Amino acid sequence: MNDATDADAKRDMVGKALLLLDHLSAYPSGVPLSTLSRETGFPLSTCHRLAAALIRDGFATFDEDSKRYSLGLKVFSLAQYVAHRRGFAGSALPALEELTGQTRETSLMSVRSGHHQLYVHHVQGPQQVSVIGTPGALGPLHCTSMGKVLVAFAPDAERKSLVDDLDLVAATPRTISDRDAFAEMIDQVREEGYAVADEEHEIGIRALGVPVLDPDGRAVAAVSVAAPSYRMEMARMLDLLPHLKAAAERLAIVLPVSASPSAVRR
Repeated sequence: MNDATDADAKRDMVGKALLLLDHLSAYPSGVPLSTLSRETGFPLSTCHRLAAALIRDGFATFDEDSKRYSLGLKVFSLAQYVAHRRGFAGSALPALEELTGQTRETSLMSVRSGHHQLYVHHVQGPQQVSVIGTPGALGPLHCTSMGKVLVAFAPDAERKSLVDDLDLVAATPRTISDRDAFAEMIDQVREEGYAVADEEHEIGIRALGVPVLDPDGRAVAAVSVAAPSYRMEMARMLDLLPHLKAAAERLAIVLPVSASPSAVRR
């Protein structure tokens, strides 16, 4: 095997190991090797070899009793480093807590990760029924309030690419899945400075989102308020816009420019 072929093989194994890690993240309580093999398409022997390497370096663990594999503490350590490095840790949380205190509804924050949004924070509202976010999970861009502003306030070339290439899956009957209509909506969001999701991602949920902008007017992140539609009429939702904009301005101060969407990949 020549040097080039050897390098390609090593890169391929790294990719397989990362894919295995990605699948491990979907099982907080652990997962059998047979499930990982089935989901990744790798032979059991390959999965076992990759898992052993991940365990050796602290990225995975194995429970002898349950025979299940889980993410290791090294992943948590790296996640914490990224969170602090990009300002997604304690510096952002107070603004969301204040927003939830003002609106009494759930506040969420996300950044763009390729063709998705990556949820990085959520503060649940005090109401008995409220929206729950999942930090670390990926969500769509085209049918959520935060996703729309992340597209609308992306750098020009990236915005055009997203409008042209996003998979406009109809999550609900209210989702905008027509390409021209989506482009018009993004132009409107960019002009108005906010976006709504009126049961477009989930039936029964309304959300209002605004961008967190860097000095060049590009979205570093997005912040939103989400609530059950039976409790939150759209007119009342729009009344919350001043609180959202104030939270976004506060977040723009504490979030570093390095948190910009073009730097976040998954």
